[in-house]
Amino acid sequence: FDIHVSEPSGRAVYAIGLGVQVMIEPARRTYDAEAREQLVELFGPPERWGTTTRSFVWHKADVLVPNFVGSTTFRVPVPCTYDQELVAAKYFYAVPDGEVPLAFNFNGTVYYREEDGRLQMSLVPWSCSASFRLPIATWRDLVEHYFPDTAWIAVRGETLRALRREKARRGAPTMDACVTDLLEEGGA
Repeated sequence: FDIHVSEPSGRAVYAIGLGVQVMIEPARRTYDAEAREQLVELFGPPERWGTTTRSFVWHKADVLVPNFVGSTTFRVPVPCTYDQELVAAKYFYAVPDGEVPLAFNFNGTVYYREEDGRLQMSLVPWSCSASFRLPIATWRDLVEHYFPDTAWIAVRGETLRALRREKARRGAPTMDACVTDLLEEGGA
């Protein structure tokens, strides 16, 4: 994400050491029946969502904003994963369309020079925040670009060893082919 910051007085900013917390705010949007069904794992039954759809952390980053006068734009790197075990990915996969409400919470220290040359510091409180609505299509396009038509799941070591044995026994070319065969035999 590109973040724009300004110092309107014209004072030179030496650097900003910034902690950024990117929060997903699920209560700030509506959901269709399909999404509600998929989000039960995260928030429980929809009738409880008034108390269970609380904001949750997508990512925390530490960023060093270099010196500037007036204003600058800096980047906050946020990894996009297709790992189905992570809450953020589960949420993104469940939202079929529209936008995901995000909150960026900032905390840190601004370093600047006084007119007499002395280095000064000013704290950035957690109350410094910004909202953004991320189009879900942007996340989907990014994941599809790096992991085309792929999903990731974690399995226990013994499950993986058994799957490898079954793959070898069947002569399946890939793990995906082995799992597909097993699911078809099971009627799925």
